[in-house]
Amino acid sequence: MKEKLLVICPGRGTYNATELGYLKRHHATQGELVARIDALRSAEGQPSISELDSAEKYSPSLHMPGDNASLLIYACALSDFAAIDRERYEIVAVTGNSMGWYLALACAGVVDLDAGARLVNTMGRLMHEKGQGGQVVWSLADGDWRIEPAKAAVVDAVLAEVAARDDLAVHVSIRLGAMVVFAADDAGMKWLMERLPKDDRFPMKLNYHAAFHSPLLDHIVPLAKASNPLGDFGTGTIPAIDGTGRVWSPKAFDPAAIYDYTLGAQINRSYDFTRAVQVAAYEFCPDRIAILGPGTTLGAPVAQALIACGWRGLSSKNDFQLRQKDGPLLISMGMPEQRAYAVSA
Repeated sequence: MKEKLLVICPGRGTYNATELGYLKRHHATQGELVARIDALRSAEGQPSISELDSAEKYSPSLHMPGDNASLLIYACALSDFAAIDRERYEIVAVTGNSMGWYLALACAGVVDLDAGARLVNTMGRLMHEKGQGGQVVWSLADGDWRIEPAKAAVVDAVLAEVAARDDLAVHVSIRLGAMVVFAADDAGMKWLMERLPKDDRFPMKLNYHAAFHSPLLDHIVPLAKASNPLGDFGTGTIPAIDGTGRVWSPKAFDPAAIYDYTLGAQINRSYDFTRAVQVAAYEFCPDRIAILGPGTTLGAPVAQALIACGWRGLSSKNDFQLRQKDGPLLISMGMPEQRAYAVSA
């Protein structure tokens, strides 16, 4: 009997210096998939994904902006999805973090490979050319990867303070396990970096990111709809869980509805990745969860989301680490030692 697998798609910021050459290392045989994506880039007058991935040196100014990073991550993730061992696993559902929702649509068959590539490329370019503000990450985690009540209270206090002011804008962009991502205008970004308690890592400003998942991007919605046709969207073949925790079951929804969410609320309203993971885990009861590459940064947030809801009795970081030792419950395909559990030999 096949194992049930939940697949999670990564968002922006997951292709960094250590991921340079990811496609070449892991997907030398995925030439057709990459060639189709490269053809799209060529038609748009953009550097090819192959060229970006095979660069001699990682360059933040080249690899991190949305117009390049987005489709590079898409190519890596969709190649990983194609490499999953279908003889061993039945993929029961897909979800993703932020931009990962677009990738999840492609994995779920709501859009095909080419339509998904166009969607990701278009949105990456819009963020690069028309995006406003930025994002700041702050951790609420204690040593056991649980949300610390005192830190949660700080988030509530920050939002209450901002609500009483008209000189800056700050919103919750993403609920990310035991972390929160804020979206803010320039004044709000500066204020957050000064207002939030500091440790050795946080608060962390995300470079080359706009104020995604907030009303600061209301102006992007009509541009996104004008650039992405409804005809690219279908009813899918695998259940997909969005950033509100809604399950889109194959052939059980109107394509216009998922189109309106994807190019509407998904852009300018908060994205609850924590809830998406928790709903997917409880609704579909996977034996394992696989996070597509590139990168490894989603592992902790996914584990934190599972700990927060007590899935399979998980209650702490130590619980999770013990479960991982005897055949990982959570497979990060960006980690070579875990990747082997997801792909065929």
